[in-house]
Amino acid sequence: MLTDHNIMLAVQNGDLDKLGMLFERYHKQLYNFFLKQTGDIHASEDLVQDVFVRILNYRNTYRGDSGFVSWMFSIAHNSRCDFYRKQKHRGESLELVNDMPDAAFTPEDQAIRDNHNSLLQQALLRLTDEKRQALVLSRYHNMKYEEIAQITGCRVGTVKARVHRALLELTHIYKELTGESHA
Repeated sequence: MLTDHNIMLAVQNGDLDKLGMLFERYHKQLYNFFLKQTGDIHASEDLVQDVFVRILNYRNTYRGDSGFVSWMFSIAHNSRCDFYRKQKHRGESLELVNDMPDAAFTPEDQAIRDNHNSLLQQALLRLTDEKRQALVLSRYHNMKYEEIAQITGCRVGTVKARVHRALLELTHIYKELTGESHA
């Protein structure tokens, strides 16, 4: 099996068909990253496409020092920042999404799960961009603080603080949304 590094080196050397292998490996992971960041299905799909276009366009900047995934998420970070700049410029709001129903759940269980997911997504979207991104990369993509620091261009201590504060704030917001904070 080819490693991500070797595939990316092949792309760098002109074997552009290999980019499809990287897309197959990482498009779902990127989509979930963007969905948790934006809450918008269509924007998430567009952002995934944008990342792979940027990988192609900036393939000569890949060095492999920090690994392909970190490099790819650095590109995703920049793509997301550009997306938010455009959204603020246009004054558009982001739409919330619910996960697709799971056949293993009863309708009642699915309704409870959908409500929980919706409230969690709403709470996530209330966090600052920096806190939300650090939390999503750390908890949903199991990245190490060092990797997140490299992607976001800040110190490891800053990432740790952002994740810690994001968890506290997320818990508070979630409880507020469910009415538990008044109990």
